[in-house]
Amino acid sequence: MNRARPTHRRGVTLLETLITLSLISALMSILLPSLASARESARQAQCASNLRQLQLANDLYASDHHGLYMPGASNIESTNLERWHGAREHASQPFQSERGVITLYLEDALTSARTRTCPTFQFTLDQLAQSGAGFENSSGGYGYNNAFIGVTRQPGPGGSWMVQTTTQGARRSIISRPSETIAFTDSAFASAQGVGGLIEYSFVEPRFWPEFPGARANPSIHFRHAGRAGAAWLDGHVSSESRTQTVPGFGYGVDATTVGLGWFGVQDTNELFDYD
Repeated sequence: MNRARPTHRRGVTLLETLITLSLISALMSILLPSLASARESARQAQCASNLRQLQLANDLYASDHHGLYMPGASNIESTNLERWHGAREHASQPFQSERGVITLYLEDALTSARTRTCPTFQFTLDQLAQSGAGFENSSGGYGYNNAFIGVTRQPGPGGSWMVQTTTQGARRSIISRPSETIAFTDSAFASAQGVGGLIEYSFVEPRFWPEFPGARANPSIHFRHAGRAGAAWLDGHVSSESRTQTVPGFGYGVDATTVGLGWFGVQDTNELFDYD
């Protein structure tokens, strides 16, 4: 009579366990950066879509308003209750997106809020809102070329451009190169009161103040997408740009060069912002 031989199961040794864990760890170290990069690529694609929608809305606004682009900050020098992205009852309050001049051109308030939120900047926006510092939270991390497009200007002395009115934007017909003129970009501002040295900011500032040729502005283009910034141009196309210049800025307690702010473009002029 045959007797079944007893089976002997060998347990997993500590060495084998450690080797397996090491292999898993090595694989994770290889895969995680790729996954993080893929997630950021998806966020960057969503951001580009948002920027395109913002300029499309701005163009629709101009079509409804005799060829004038939307104002960036109506009466900012007096009441200071309106921005392109929202409005408020009192100057001490944050802006509410439901009342923004752009909102009607982004379907509804909910759609408008989603479109005006850069997914890469979402955490900073949330932290600013919780701290009470995010008074321009409804801009969503995007800046409008208010210096030239969000106001009406006229030529001044010495090559300056003086504001005629803040209650309407520039006329479409005055822009000689819409495909080379910035409408919106990823934007932020250096501030010691912010999150990681940044606060949200609804304007993309040119290299020099229009009223004072040669006087440097603080940079507000934010190169948050792996060292690149999204830009929507007046003709509606969107691009991804790398930083070519930056300056420390002044007056806000944070060096703008260290928090990803600066400008793109080769020439150190306002050529990507102004009418020429």
